[in-house]
Amino acid sequence: MRIAVTGSSGKLGQAVVAHLVETGHSVTGLDAVGAPGEGFVRVDLADTGQVLDALAGVEERYDRLDAVVHLAASPAPGIRPDTALLQDNLAMTIAVFQAARRAGITRIVHASSETLLGLPLDEAPPAVPIDENQPVRPNFMYAVGKHLEEELGRKLCRLDPALSITGLRFSNVMAPEDYAAFESWQHDAAARRWNLWGYIDRRDGAHAVERALAVRGPGYATYIIAAADTVMRRDSADLLAEQFPGVPVSRPLLGRETLLSIDAARRDLGYTPRHSWLDAVE
Repeated sequence: MRIAVTGSSGKLGQAVVAHLVETGHSVTGLDAVGAPGEGFVRVDLADTGQVLDALAGVEERYDRLDAVVHLAASPAPGIRPDTALLQDNLAMTIAVFQAARRAGITRIVHASSETLLGLPLDEAPPAVPIDENQPVRPNFMYAVGKHLEEELGRKLCRLDPALSITGLRFSNVMAPEDYAAFESWQHDAAARRWNLWGYIDRRDGAHAVERALAVRGPGYATYIIAAADTVMRRDSADLLAEQFPGVPVSRPLLGRETLLSIDAARRDLGYTPRHSWLDAVE
């Protein structure tokens, strides 16, 4: 496929571009930062006109696109004032979704967020592992924005039955060089309880994007995307008993397995996480 990746200069975006190229796709990065050249076009993604133009075709780059991967955003709360962050992230997503529709692009994958799962978990989750069947619980404006982006995707797919939009609720994205810091959390389980000790290796995040592009049909769907394990060396059941005693457990927990359920992504997308932080530090 010919694929545009917004936010291609970011931590996850770089891995997504590399993986899609490796799996045989023609990829162009669209971002506000980066050196223009083959495989990259500089675009202000909050400018609807620029986005419409870019997705319709760019001279000497492509004259059509088959799919869009939308990763561009201010990636966390606290980076910008709350309202500005909400407005900018929504403006980019609205522009990308609408421009794709106008250009006849029916396949979109976008970055949603684990923050919709009740993060930071100051109150206990309803049950663990947390899965997509639990109601969303956005606790700050960044998460509210991600909820609105998902709702926009659902409503657009209702309006256009041919449209396929997949929201991937990525856990805390990590690059291999980030893993050295994981040892600093091992003495204090509370340090990472805010997201049930979850993370995602950016290479596995890229794999999830590729699988969603490959297999998803029309309609909207969202999936939690996390590593198969946690950021801790201790068993997940022990962490849960210490930090969230009394929380219902829907099934037996095996060793260090993730408490952010990736069962749906495995079943529907063929998602198979291959990377663990322990492989990089041991």
